[in-house]
Amino acid sequence: MFWNTNEPHGLPHNPFKSCVAPRPIGWISSVSADGHINLAPYSFFNAVGSEPPMVMFSSTGVAPRPTKDTVSNIEATGEFVCNMVTWELRDQMNATSAPAPAETNEFELAGLEMEPSELVKPPRVKAAPIQMECTYVKTIDLPCDTPGGRNVMIIGQVIGIRINDAFLIDGKIDMEKIQPLARMGYQDYSSVEKIFTLNRPK
Repeated sequence: MFWNTNEPHGLPHNPFKSCVAPRPIGWISSVSADGHINLAPYSFFNAVGSEPPMVMFSSTGVAPRPTKDTVSNIEATGEFVCNMVTWELRDQMNATSAPAPAETNEFELAGLEMEPSELVKPPRVKAAPIQMECTYVKTIDLPCDTPGGRNVMIIGQVIGIRINDAFLIDGKIDMEKIQPLARMGYQDYSSVEKIFTLNRPK
């Protein structure tokens, strides 16, 4: 099939998100200007630079409020943390995706333990094997076809990374041991279970 995205696709569900997969999940913790803690997963998430290290995530569509809490918090305070989601944390991650009121602490909602960050105010997910502490760089507003929706990309600079020593083997992060979770589209997910090496041509 070929789908002109300006026309109906004729399928039971929109296939786009399954055409870009697997996608890492940024489990973003933030704090509002008045101190409310928020935790939410974003599957439009990736690294976008290395010198300095930078990450991005996108918030899309319609939110219960004009702008999703994570975006509002980061734009107001300039800080956030990206926590890595694993197979073992899949249910807790899913619980934090609920459209809860702004004052809800999703750590408590999902039964997750918080841990103070080193360099930023938002707490870390203690059980996450990797946490990246970030400072806000910019927001890029993107086109949005959904009435009342907002598509934005948030870019942050990673200023601190905590890696659980249990997942460092010979100085390298053991992703097979971590089993990071990825989004596949629809309501489907996957976890890393097999890794192979390809050396770049010289």
